[in-house]
Amino acid sequence: MKTRFFYLALALALISFAAFSQSHVQSAAFSLDKNTKEFGLDNGKGDRVAQIEVTFSTPFESKPEVVIAVSTVDASKETNLRYSVKAIGVSRDGFTLQVKTWEDSKIFSIGGSWIAYTNKK
Repeated sequence: MKTRFFYLALALALISFAAFSQSHVQSAAFSLDKNTKEFGLDNGKGDRVAQIEVTFSTPFESKPEVVIAVSTVDASKETNLRYSVKAIGVSRDGFTLQVKTWEDSKIFSIGGSWIAYTNKK
């Protein structure tokens, strides 16, 4: 619960900073599950990765910073929960949102939101 409040406070701070400094900000929710192409986080062992491509509605003038917050995870109670979420390949046009798990963890779905921002439009 404290983590959610931290990410919410961080998001609000970034949005406030963005509005004050006339930054360009875009955000959206994300969700990955068995309907996501090549999901595979719910079976097997070892390193497993699921990715989605995010395209910005309006390209940024320069490469933005991307902040990702996870708000929902549905996982097996029979194994430890292990995951990392990051933005890779960030460009003016978009990025790849990557979720990784390892060992015997089983993730059935994961979701949250992302915020991309720059100081210029």
